[in-house]
Amino acid sequence: MDDEHDFRRLAMTVLMTPDMANFSGRVHGGSNFKLLDQVAYACAARYSGSYVVTMSVDQVVFHQPVHVGELVTFLASVNFTGNSSMEVGIRVTAEHIQGRSERHVMTCYFTMVAVDEHGKPHRAPAFVPATPIEQRRWKAAQLRREFRREIEQRSLDIRLHPDELVAEQHDARDDPC
Repeated sequence: MDDEHDFRRLAMTVLMTPDMANFSGRVHGGSNFKLLDQVAYACAARYSGSYVVTMSVDQVVFHQPVHVGELVTFLASVNFTGNSSMEVGIRVTAEHIQGRSERHVMTCYFTMVAVDEHGKPHRAPAFVPATPIEQRRWKAAQLRREFRREIEQRSLDIRLHPDELVAEQHDARDDPC
């Protein structure tokens, strides 16, 4: 892997075993989430060449349940880099081994931060998208980043000023214009 782009992507396949099952016999969402975090870590750490930590997780969407006995493949890529942060997008498919059928079961986005030996953020290698798919993912990642910041600000406002916000909503509903 001498090409930088190869270090941006990671594929990991795991057999879903009975110890991962919930009470309904399907793979527990927490088991899937743990694997997602491991994949995001491995992808970002390999790309940045440093230790990374999880900063945020966006849009974990479970499209379909995962069943014990299926092969689950996690396809990860670094879609965007900031100064020390990297967005890792993960697409997850499940394969029914005997039926030889595959389905898209999950999608999510992790923001990982490169840190030094003291746990302080440090510069991640810049990624410049070259292909149309990379450019689309880069732009979408920028929009998700902006949206995350809006949500953070709105959450802070809700924590600090809930009475004022409820009053504003009530006033807005009462205003006929």
